[in-house]
This record gives sequence, C-alpha cells and structure tokens, in this order.
Amino acid sequence: MPYFIAIFLSVSLLSGCQTAYYSAMEKVGVYKRDIMVDRVEDANQAQKNAQKQFTSALDGLKALNQFDGGDLESAYKDIDSQYKNSEAAVNNVNDRIAAIEDVANAMFDEWQQELALYKSATLKRDSQRKLQTTKLSYNKMLTAMKRAEKKMEPVLDTLRDNTLYLKHNLNAAAIGSLQGQFTSLQTEISGAIRDMNRAIAESNRFIGHLKK
Repeated sequence: MPYFIAIFLSVSLLSGCQTAYYSAMEKVGVYKRDIMVDRVEDANQAQKNAQKQFTSALDGLKALNQFDGGDLESAYKDIDSQYKNSEAAVNNVNDRIAAIEDVANAMFDEWQQELALYKSATLKRDSQRKLQTTKLSYNKMLTAMKRAEKKMEPVLDTLRDNTLYLKHNLNAAAIGSLQGQFTSLQTEISGAIRDMNRAIAESNRFIGHLKK
C-alpha cells in the first residue's frame, strides 16, 4: 500500500507542478494554446532527429554488413554508440509526446469548464463547436504520433539485440551472423520514418488549426 501511495503522491505533485507552471506562464501572456504549439513543434523536431539517427544506425549496420576483417572492438563500439544514440532519440520523442498530452488535457479541461461562463448562447455554441473540431484534429495528430512511436520500438529492439550479440560474441563469426539483420532493420526503419512523416504532417495540420 505505501508503494501505491507514493506513486499517487508523485503523480499528484507532478500534476500540481504543471498546473503551477501553466498559471505562471499565463500571467506573462503565454497561454496553454501557445505552449501546445511549441510542444508540437518540439515533437516534430524530435521525430526528425530520430529519423536522422535511425538512418545513421542503418548506415552503421550496413558498414558492419561489409566487414571483411579489422578491429572487432571498434566495430562493437560503433554499433553500441548507434544503439545508445537511437535509444536517446526515441526517449526524447516519447517525452515530447507526453508533454503534448499533458498540456492538451489542461487546455481542453479549461476550455470545457469555461463554456459554462458564457451568457451568449450563440457564442457558447460556436466555442463548443470549435472545441470539438480542435479535439478531433488533436486526436488525429496524437493517433499518428502514437503509431509512429510504436514503430520505433522494433528498431530499438533490433539494435539492442545486435549490440548484445556482438558484445557476447566478439568474433568474425558473430559479425557474419548479424549480416542478415540489415534487411530486417531497413524495413523497420523505413516503416518508422514513413509513420513519423505522417505524424509530422498531422502535427502541421493541427498547428494550422490552432492558429486559425
């Protein structure tokens, strides 16, 4: 029970910190909508960085695929570095998406609550309609981001497996065994990049919707 209480308190504290942050930003004229745009743009950049890193990792495995003798330790370090950089890139994307979800929840909750403050039925109806269309656009973007996020995991799994296998079997035969992984990784990376591009396109549409 104390464990679950600790988790609850941690989540509550984090939520309280975010609420305080949004309130402080609003006092200086930066609203949740502005923060949302910034965070979506940050997520787009994080996905572009992940694409570059995945391409670099694929190039690394391609070089390993053409290994015909040399420094095995150096080959391992290169693959290990590519894996660690890819893991960091994926974690950054995950964090950016989580940050978007946080501000979206706060923004939509506030918007919904403030509908009750309207005196004009016409303006209230219009605001309610805009809330629904904004939510729809947001959900399409988030779905695309989540789909891309899921496609990144198999890439990391393959890179991790390659790194571990090379670490545990540091010999030419091990490199030969990994050479067949190139096509598989190439397919996984192509799928991840394709879905990231779709997510970025949805993000740009959502930003355009917010700026109307």
